[in-house]
Amino acid sequence: MSQERRRHAARTGGRWRRWNRGDLAILVSGILAFLAITFGGPLLHQPQPAAVGSVETATLAPATTAPQVSSIPDIQGPTTAPAAAAPPSPGPVLPAAAAPVRIRYGAAGFDVPVHPLDLDGAAQDSQTIVPPETKDGYWLVPFGTPGEGSANTTYVIGHSWDGAEAPFNHLSSASRVGDRFEVDTASGTLPYQVDSVTTYVKSSLKDSPIWDIVPNRLVLISCYTEDPWGKNVVITASPALT
Repeated sequence: MSQERRRHAARTGGRWRRWNRGDLAILVSGILAFLAITFGGPLLHQPQPAAVGSVETATLAPATTAPQVSSIPDIQGPTTAPAAAAPPSPGPVLPAAAAPVRIRYGAAGFDVPVHPLDLDGAAQDSQTIVPPETKDGYWLVPFGTPGEGSANTTYVIGHSWDGAEAPFNHLSSASRVGDRFEVDTASGTLPYQVDSVTTYVKSSLKDSPIWDIVPNRLVLISCYTEDPWGKNVVITASPALT
């Protein structure tokens, strides 16, 4: 009887013995194999999440999805061609550069013939120039010639007369910025417009900017009638646009 109980206890104990790790591993493997056969491969091949910071992104939207609007501004500009820039205004059409022969300046009561006046080296260097004692104008030959192709300023000088009526007297009292006058040359007539009317102490005239090289500028020089012995009046003009 005691032996029969021991055998029964042994059989009973064998049915309820504890599972070790090896037994559990075998059991789990069997279950997973059963599930894989039953439901297919996706359970064993789950997609892995993308790594943080990856520069690649999955294409989640179908091909028919409208593209997203980029926040980057269009740097190509408008598709229409820009309007062409207006060409620069052409300057006045001038006759070829030639010696001046007459100046007609109606606003200043000035209408005088112009004669060439050559200068010796000393007079040219010092800009201390005394024209002949007449009431005409004198063109300084070593400097510029008015007209197309001019390379320097044109200078015309003349006397203002103390106690006598003379054309150059009116330059001091009647000339104004914006006035227009005409210069007749051997090749045609040039219109000029007054840019400035300035008085200079005679001793400072030789160092003034009127002697700067400015092609086609015209300068009229005479004594200033209110102080003919101490000052000069200087009229500068440029070719008029119209």
